[in-house]
Amino acid sequence: MASNFKILMHQNGESLNLQLSGDFDGTSAFELLDVLKEKGHGVQRVIIDTNSLSKVHPFGRGILEKRLSELGSDGQKLLFTGDKADLVSP
Repeated sequence: MASNFKILMHQNGESLNLQLSGDFDGTSAFELLDVLKEKGHGVQRVIIDTNSLSKVHPFGRGILEKRLSELGSDGQKLLFTGDKADLVSP
């Protein structure tokens, strides 16, 4: 795991805001998936802010893309924002 990767969480009503920071690699993708699985139920929207990411490794994006479908759909909508949104978003 990228030793500097962190996820800051804040829930605002029916939105869950996640701010990613550090390097996004394969293990970081699994950490994000775990947070989405545990905290994503019961929210209408999950906003994932990528502004504080330093690097995005293609392997991390590949893991996220491949495993997101396993979470199923609880009606939540993922919204990637920030400078690196296009690098992280599947």
